[in-house]
Amino acid sequence: MSGDLDTVRVRAEAEGIAIDLELRSRAGAWRPQTGHMYFGEGTDRLFAWLPAIPQGRVTGSYTVDGETRPASGTGYHDHNWGHAPLPSVINDWYWARGQAGPYATIATYITATAEFAHATIPIFLLTRDGEAVADDARKVRFEALDVHVDAHTGKPVADITRYRYTDGSEAYTVTFVRDRDLSRRRMIDNLSDERRARAEAVGFDGAYLRFAGTLTIERHRDGLLIESYRDEAAIWELMYFGRARWPRADS
Repeated sequence: MSGDLDTVRVRAEAEGIAIDLELRSRAGAWRPQTGHMYFGEGTDRLFAWLPAIPQGRVTGSYTVDGETRPASGTGYHDHNWGHAPLPSVINDWYWARGQAGPYATIATYITATAEFAHATIPIFLLTRDGEAVADDARKVRFEALDVHVDAHTGKPVADITRYRYTDGSEAYTVTFVRDRDLSRRRMIDNLSDERRARAEAVGFDGAYLRFAGTLTIERHRDGLLIESYRDEAAIWELMYFGRARWPRADS
């Protein structure tokens, strides 16, 4: 893998499968404010995040058993790092990305652990033709709707997640509607018997769920709908490090 904030090239080969892909950015690198989130006053408990390529175009090829085929589509590249184990500072998060019409979005809603009173951290980026038009998280209201308990993981899952962004007379509504599950797993399922026993002994209950569905992006001005776009290839996830909590909407 090599590249910069404009173009990334990825080559890989293993067990009869090879890829040769290029990801070229269509939107400039972005971060929410400084990109650094500190948990606790006077602490180095840091979680940092940078979408180096929030949205891009992928071209290249993949090879299976000697047969090479062209590949193209949309791509995304981010990176996170920190100084604290995530389960010690984050209880759960919704994370989503997608594009519809000229718009592309990254939308995230993080809930901290009980130590931090389950404080919430929204992160939101909406671009139009590659330029940011909405990225101030203070102007976002999050909604989790049609919630059910997933039978395998025991976590509450919202079939609809919505981000409402209001900036004076301008407003955007970004809605994700779950159509199907791509992944539903408890984190302890992938551990060895010994590590699983230790995790169960301390009450670890982490889970990861990934969804595919429909994204709708609407733009309003003075309460009137002036743009609406829809795409059925959006993906998003629900990551749970902590205990299940019924989601709440921001006020």
